Amino acid sequence: MAASPSGRRGSRALSELLGGRVKKQKCTFESGQELQKAAVHLLSCHQNLNDLLLEVESSSKSIEQSGPEPQNAFSESFVVSILQEQASRLGVPMGILSAKTTATNIHQICKTSMESKQAALLNLEQRKKLSCLLQTVKNLLVHNAFCHLLFCQELWKMQNPPVLEVVWHLHRGNIVSVGELLESNSDTPAVVEWLCSSLCLLCRQTDNSSLDVELSGHILSDFVIVFLQNGFQQTSDLGKKVEFQKIPHEDSSKLQAVKCWLNIFTVTMYKSTNFPESLQQFFIHTLTEILTYNPLLKASDAIHMQREWSFARTCPLLTTLYRKLFVAFSAEKLMCHLQQILETHEVNWQHVLSCFSTLVVCQTEAEQLVKDLLSSLLMKAFENYDMENMITAFLIARQAALEGPAVFMPYAEWFKVSFGNASGYHGSSKKALVFLLEFLSELVPFEAPQYLKVHIMHPPFVPTKYRPFLLEYITLAKTRLADLKVEKARMIYSIMLKASQYCSLLVTYMSQPQSQALEDVEKAIRIFENTGKIPTSVVEASIFRRPYYTSHFIPALLMPRVLPEIPDSRIVFIDSLKRADKIPPNLYSRYIQACHSLKEKLLQDGSTEIETDHLKEPVEQLKAELDELLMLITDQSKHDAVPAQIALISERLTTVLGHSNNANEAATFNSRIQLNICAPKLEQQDQCVIDLLLTSFCKNLIAASFFNPPDRQGLCLSLFVKMICGHRHLLPALLTRLYQLIYHQGPSLNDAHVLGLAAFMIHLNESKSLIPQMNIGSKVASAKGFSVTEYWNHLLVCRTGEALAFCMRFCTAAVAYFLCKFPSLSHDDLCNLLPSGLIKKLQYVVPRLSLEARGIGCEEEAPELSWRSLSCPSVNYPKTSLCLWKQTCFQELLKEKPFQLSLREWLLFELEVQPEKDILSASERQDFHYWALYQWYLPASSASGGCDGNLEKACGILIGTILDFSQRYFISHEYTCTAVTDLKCRLMKTSSTGCWNDKGHFLFRIFQERLKTIGNGSAVGERLLRQQEVLLQKRILLSLPPSVLIMMCRRRKKMTLDCEDFFHFVNTELRNICSRGCALSYDITAHFLRGLLNASLDYEESAQVVNDVLKTCRTKCPIIISSAALWWLRLEPVLCSQWNRLFGAPLAEELQRLRKCQRSAASFLSLEAEFSLSDTPWISAAFLHFTVQQQAAHGRMRDALKRVGSDTEQLLVCLLFFSLMDLILTRLAPKQGTEVQTSLERCLEILGCLEEQGMSWLALFHSAEKDRGPYQILHSAASDQYISLLPIAFYSLIPCFHQNLLHREQTFLYVAVDMYTQMLRLYVEGENPQRSDQGGQKVITKARQFLLHSIARCPKKSFIHIQQVC
Repeated sequence: MAASPSGRRGSRALSELLGGRVKKQKCTFESGQELQKAAVHLLSCHQNLNDLLLEVESSSKSIEQSGPEPQNAFSESFVVSILQEQASRLGVPMGILSAKTTATNIHQICKTSMESKQAALLNLEQRKKLSCLLQTVKNLLVHNAFCHLLFCQELWKMQNPPVLEVVWHLHRGNIVSVGELLESNSDTPAVVEWLCSSLCLLCRQTDNSSLDVELSGHILSDFVIVFLQNGFQQTSDLGKKVEFQKIPHEDSSKLQAVKCWLNIFTVTMYKSTNFPESLQQFFIHTLTEILTYNPLLKASDAIHMQREWSFARTCPLLTTLYRKLFVAFSAEKLMCHLQQILETHEVNWQHVLSCFSTLVVCQTEAEQLVKDLLSSLLMKAFENYDMENMITAFLIARQAALEGPAVFMPYAEWFKVSFGNASGYHGSSKKALVFLLEFLSELVPFEAPQYLKVHIMHPPFVPTKYRPFLLEYITLAKTRLADLKVEKARMIYSIMLKASQYCSLLVTYMSQPQSQALEDVEKAIRIFENTGKIPTSVVEASIFRRPYYTSHFIPALLMPRVLPEIPDSRIVFIDSLKRADKIPPNLYSRYIQACHSLKEKLLQDGSTEIETDHLKEPVEQLKAELDELLMLITDQSKHDAVPAQIALISERLTTVLGHSNNANEAATFNSRIQLNICAPKLEQQDQCVIDLLLTSFCKNLIAASFFNPPDRQGLCLSLFVKMICGHRHLLPALLTRLYQLIYHQGPSLNDAHVLGLAAFMIHLNESKSLIPQMNIGSKVASAKGFSVTEYWNHLLVCRTGEALAFCMRFCTAAVAYFLCKFPSLSHDDLCNLLPSGLIKKLQYVVPRLSLEARGIGCEEEAPELSWRSLSCPSVNYPKTSLCLWKQTCFQELLKEKPFQLSLREWLLFELEVQPEKDILSASERQDFHYWALYQWYLPASSASGGCDGNLEKACGILIGTILDFSQRYFISHEYTCTAVTDLKCRLMKTSSTGCWNDKGHFLFRIFQERLKTIGNGSAVGERLLRQQEVLLQKRILLSLPPSVLIMMCRRRKKMTLDCEDFFHFVNTELRNICSRGCALSYDITAHFLRGLLNASLDYEESAQVVNDVLKTCRTKCPIIISSAALWWLRLEPVLCSQWNRLFGAPLAEELQRLRKCQRSAASFLSLEAEFSLSDTPWISAAFLHFTVQQQAAHGRMRDALKRVGSDTEQLLVCLLFFSLMDLILTRLAPKQGTEVQTSLERCLEILGCLEEQGMSWLALFHSAEKDRGPYQILHSAASDQYISLLPIAFYSLIPCFHQNLLHREQTFLYVAVDMYTQMLRLYVEGENPQRSDQGGQKVITKARQFLLHSIARCPKKSFIHIQQVC
């Protein structure tokens, strides 16, 4: 014991001392009371009361552990007896003595800590001593032997105030409460000073040992509870609140201290308390103090600076404080309080706007509440024409929009919604409109360019009569934009100025050197990155513009920063300049030293986060934030922090991309995205960023799916995708990368990638309102642009077996994810969010690859679709897709109109499949076609995309679809023909049933209806489109059985062949696309004649039927006969073989006549016999003309003409017509016909023969049909284009015009003037067949000269017919 003269014994406890004596000598006391009296007497002789309290307590604890319970009571009464005796000896009350003694003991225990004034916590030894003392004091309290008030006063009288932990122990042990202790000191400022400094010390000191963190938290929470109980009661004096609330603001320089202090705003700390109203008052007061703290910034400053106050750029400690305060309120109550603060206080705009940023980022329901607040502010503004409410609304709207479309609508959209129509807030009166425009005008000097652009591109709605007011504002805004652009241009291009220009612009330049130099440095670095060489402009500036180079450019380049571990382009550029002696060595040394100093300073700040952020490259920072997001998603207790983390990722993304959100805000939300899917290439950095984002999304999805199904995963993935959509400059790269991955690399993706990309597509489609329409640079691009929903159809193609399998995997994953993510959507939302293309692809692919989906084979009951089976590492997609197909919810989807796959859409999918790369064999594909056409679509109703059992309707859809598909891929048509061949058998069966009626042949009716939609315009584009359509229709005809071209009809109770529809199609369409002008191609000619022979097989008099049809051709479709004349050498063996196979009888008479014409022409040219003229001279002329061409018998033709008799006028005239057609062909397409000179000579020879015999030939060139006589049939056998070019052919014959022609032919002048007029019209309308304008002018000049010369020589009677031309 300390009072003992022996040091050894003094170190022993009382219980040990007593115990030892028991062993040494026998106790002579008869009772405990006698023993107590003796002990008291002994201690009274020489004692230290302070040590007694400590040692007695220690002794009592030992007794508790080793002895019976009565010994504890003995110890307590022993201490009380000692105090009573000491108090009586000193003449003071026992309570006062115990209080003073306890205060002295506390002072001794905490002496070291109080003297240093740098500790709020005790060490372990001090804590043990204090615990012993406080236990003794508790015992004294039980015996009413302790005075609270005097104890408190004694504590404050000490040289140094008590340590904070001691006060907490006193409070926690119910000895003296914190409130009682604080109120006992009348010096309130000193108490506040002590309390503030102690709390700050406590917050700082928690970093010293991890063992102190928990204790500090308990101390802080207990103190705050006391503050709430005493300072935030409804009946209390609110003045005290300010004093307590000053605590966290006293010293916030130390990061760790502030972080520790923020823990007091954790709501969960106060669950055990029974004063929620006080807690809310405390939080409201705190929020009010923050938002009104130091309100120095003006609204104009806020307009300029608010971009720097976004959530990601605000101090994390402040945003953490906001988030903790938000927890205590409902969103509605919080918004009401914010509105009250804005209306009743001068606010700190930085804090207010950063608070709103935090609110919209971290509170999912905040968007609508902020919109409501903005609406309320605008209504009040226009009711009272209050500028304050206006500026507040605009600042809040812009601040919320800065956080991206994931949490709030873009500013452009908000402005358009608020003021873009007559029902806007300004639409009530002229005064309201003027108020708005005046407000916007006052903002102009402070506005950033992106907001000015929004106001110009989406101006407020203004009635017509008030347009001058709007135009005045737009002019002002454009002027400001022009000024800003001039300043920027001056900064960018100044470094490029030559030395001679520099002198004149030096004064202007020096007015803004620093910002200009920064721009110049960035431009120089970009040039250096691309070329690897020091830009010439920098070298010139270092020589000719030395003052600028040394005073501004070099300092801007050498701004200190934390140097990255891997040298970036800036470091390499600086090193290159140093090696080239363009940077002084002393400047370079100072730069390196400054960079190291900056790094050390950051490291000394004690913030690992700051150190990491500055040392990492932007992409690494982005990756770190994405990894942090994954950690938050995997920790279900931290899901509330996900929106804030996504906001940080958005900020990092902005840094990496190098595009500020200014450009995003300035871009209109309906501007087109330009994509080049023909050559989808990305910059390396863009691809790296996109891959990081997509990989992060996939990881987050898999991680979230490990804990919960999609419908319980929250909004984190949706917010992530919306955040990406907010970066408009990233969208082209994102969509291009998706095209690369899905379209080009889809089959090689693993299951996790497929699932991730499928879910990403669903969320991207969910955010489709944020994605503008796009132009995809391909042949199928539409003038109206594509939406993102339509874009998916271009990514998922089904051309090969691999593509079909991937399409099934991808669509199954996407639809399954959608159904699991949104299980209870309304009908409208379902149709809006789910891309219909995915459902349609599944309707096509699943039955194609699964017999069970077609209802073939044994059908098992479908198990319930489980998301866990889809998110597992290995997925059996054929089984999963079939399971999805059988789900009731999926089958219900198929009944919805937007998701129904029509026959036309099915055909388009099937036509894309390349048969040689198909996963199905030829027989399997035919079985699938048969099932689809006859068992699925033919019996289905038209409402569900079917044909109502109508074969003609099915056939019409089939033909129309094939034509549409062929139009789309007309140039690259490698594999469509094989696809058509596979489907042709379906059409053969339908056509064989006789799909025609009184309206005519269904096939040609379909053709005509399609051609009507194209029109028959004179524009070149329209004509080419029509020609392309006709060529495709001809291709359809050729792919069908030849007999389809001919109908069977009953006339006068007799079945005959009817070719009227085909003849009409030939005369109106095919005739005008034939390359030779008066003959069809071989394929369609042979197809018709073979079809004619096949169709006649059903008649008894087959030969007569064939004869009748061919006779009809002479008058109704003569081009078929002229085509037969051209191709007869190839047609004859085919037709004769077919006739013999079908009938085994002599060839039909008309066919024999055609053969005879061919042989007669050949014999005539070979000079073996006279020409045998048929009863139809033009047919003989056609055979003779084409035989001359085929035999290249130009010389023999000259000799043969000499042997032509005088009774062959019609033959020669018809021969001249066919030669003229050949002449026109050589001018239109020189490579397809003979040489121009050869054709011209042949025409002149025939004309010369006609002139020698005095035969009339002008009827060929008459415009009126009645004047053409027997030669009208020739015009109907030639293309309209060739007929229109006859004037050029006419004036090509000038050298052979006989002198007597003017007098012999009274109509010659009429024909010549008419041909000249038509030729002029051709050139005026652009129908110039000459290969150059010079050649065309030469023909016109020659024709004019001939015509003028002829007019002077014509007889007067020739002028009678001129009036008809005039």
